Parts: sequence; C-alpha cells; structure tokens
Amino acid sequence: MQTELIHVGFDSYVALNRVLAVASPGSAPVKRMVQHGKERRRAVDLTSGRRTKAVLVLDDDWVALIPIAPETFAGRVAAAREPGVAG
Repeated sequence: MQTELIHVGFDSYVALNRVLAVASPGSAPVKRMVQHGKERRRAVDLTSGRRTKAVLVLDDDWVALIPIAPETFAGRVAAAREPGVAG
C-alpha cells in the first residue's frame, strides 16, 4: 500500500493512512484529547507557532495540530484522490 502524504502547511505533511478523524479544536472533548496527547508526548504541533485550526486524530493514540481548517484539509484530500492529480 502506497502512503499518501497531504500538505498541511509550512512544509509539513501528514500520512493520510494514519488519520482517523479531523476535528475543530474548540470543543471541550477535543481540547481534553489534545491536552492528554501533550501530557503523554503523543502530540505533534505542525502549526509553526500559528493558530491551531484543526486537530487530526491519528492511529496509535497520536494527535496532530495543524494550521488549516478541517474543510481545507478535506478539500486537499479530495483533490489528491481525483484521477490524474499528483499528491
């Protein structure tokens, strides 16, 4: 199986096959998940100091903080999966 990498900003990419969910960072459950990930050193901050606009829930209990909105991430995934479009 080939790994698809999706650009999430600031020269950072995420392996799409590791992503379980994309969430907005504002809700209490997601904030708790991020805090729990940071405490256990299972959080990856890919924002380069910018505001977190989405949280990716990854397999193996990891979370990734990204500077693009969930809708933007979903659009990039859809564009990468269109026939003839290079990822």
